[in-house]
Amino acid sequence: MYLLDLKTNLLVEAEIIVASIEEMPLKKDGWNFNWKVIFKKKNNETFIIRLKSNPKSIQGVLQLRKQGGMLIMELVEIAPHNIGRKHKRYAHVAGCLIAFACKESFLLENNYKGFLTFESKTKLIDWYMEKYRAKIVIGQKMYIEPNDGRHLIDKYLKREKQN
Repeated sequence: MYLLDLKTNLLVEAEIIVASIEEMPLKKDGWNFNWKVIFKKKNNETFIIRLKSNPKSIQGVLQLRKQGGMLIMELVEIAPHNIGRKHKRYAHVAGCLIAFACKESFLLENNYKGFLTFESKTKLIDWYMEKYRAKIVIGQKMYIEPNDGRHLIDKYLKREKQN
């Protein structure tokens, strides 16, 4: 998978791996969540996306949980330097993390195979619907269905380097 470096306009290779507590970013460094505390939640699995050329360069964090046979995207956060239009460094971070979560949902062996569920902040509901084809269940609860998940996997995880 590749992220777009907005300073050079080049694609850079990235990878998503299972995180360790030592890699968790800190709130004092501009992150919204205290990932060291969140990491310790039982029954959750935490992943990071980082540049292959610089394994210490965490670009985003994703936490998934299985409950009642479903895969739930508990939290997703992109690095502070990837937020905003003016100073954003890398594009496609959230897309890669959400597509990865969709890919993980296809590993389920039940009726929820291929479905990814999550709860959105109110202000992000329209963004999830427009950009990631998510649908509303009720209130802020949302899901991405299998066909849309496959689309995201193809778009973000199978992207080939074209420069």
